[in-house]
Amino acid sequence: MLLKTFGWSFAITALGLVAAVFYGGWEALGVVAILSVLEISLSFDNAVVNAGILKKMNAFWQKIFLTIGVLIAVFGMRLVFPVVIVAITAKLGPIEAVDLSFNQPDRYQELVTDAHPAIASFGGMFLLMIFLDFIFEERDIQWLRWIERPLAKLGKVDMLSVCIALIVLLISAMTFATQAHQHGGHADKAETVLLAGVAGLITYLIVGGLSSYFENKLEEEEEREHEAEEEARKTGKKLSAVVLSGKAAFFMFLYLEVLDASFSFDGVIGAFAITNNIVLMALGLGIGAMYVRSLTVYLVRQGTLDDYVYLEHGAHYAIGALSVILLVTIQYQINEIITGLVGVVLIAWSFWSSVRRNKALEAGGGDDNSGSKAEVPSGV
Repeated sequence: MLLKTFGWSFAITALGLVAAVFYGGWEALGVVAILSVLEISLSFDNAVVNAGILKKMNAFWQKIFLTIGVLIAVFGMRLVFPVVIVAITAKLGPIEAVDLSFNQPDRYQELVTDAHPAIASFGGMFLLMIFLDFIFEERDIQWLRWIERPLAKLGKVDMLSVCIALIVLLISAMTFATQAHQHGGHADKAETVLLAGVAGLITYLIVGGLSSYFENKLEEEEEREHEAEEEARKTGKKLSAVVLSGKAAFFMFLYLEVLDASFSFDGVIGAFAITNNIVLMALGLGIGAMYVRSLTVYLVRQGTLDDYVYLEHGAHYAIGALSVILLVTIQYQINEIITGLVGVVLIAWSFWSSVRRNKALEAGGGDDNSGSKAEVPSGV
């Protein structure tokens, strides 16, 4: 079962790591490995959400998502999107950006270094909004209760996450951006950081709006299908299940693609905190994306990861940490090993807390830490 589900991921991993060694030696191998772990850790929640929706779809639409969806995720978001970001921020054509990365790496590195404040500001704001919207949302299961409980109460204030993000952006522009690194010295990048940060915020709001739109469409279709089933049961008429499931599955597919693209942003943007090399970025994120797809299939067939309820929390705390790191890197350089390990440590901590919770539930006979039967320790 494990080999059948993760076989392609293992094969892609081997090919990707070998390619990294041939491309840039053992250092490149380390960067690709860190990027792969980063992508997987940030996409745990993506896999859980995808599996919850994908299991409602028939075999045909599941196959469509796991084939066409892989092409979009790996080659679209993980390969094309980083090139587009570099091209826009460095004011290059996409083909020119790729050509420079291969043939003139020193010049390419200079351009990306000069463009890094804009990339970091855009990505930092996008990731920060993901984290803030998560931490301000009131939820039944809480991991770090001493943080999440008071913040959930504050989250009832409308647009609080947007206000905090804008305040953080202003502070970053007035501090880090005034001495941002540029080829040949330092430069005042405050205006660039402000514009890029606002663009990141707008991008998040657009992606979130599209996801909500398709989610509402999905809920409407499911409600209509349920009503049609009830009517058919009462009248004794035969229901055309193929048409209804097809429509619902179509909206599920559209919603999943938008949702998957939005989750891909954090991995791609977070990767810029580790490396600016397009090739290493594509290899590392591509390997990670394959494991996310395999994990989605595994969840659909087994459903076991849903028991580790704090993994989603750990992933979002990792996103929040990456957003801060990106903003700090506008002025200061942070070792990519530290950046990569932050996400790994938070994910491992949340997994360990989930295991402790499950053991406590088994021993005490409680439901979960949202119920009234037992208050289960979260590991904090």
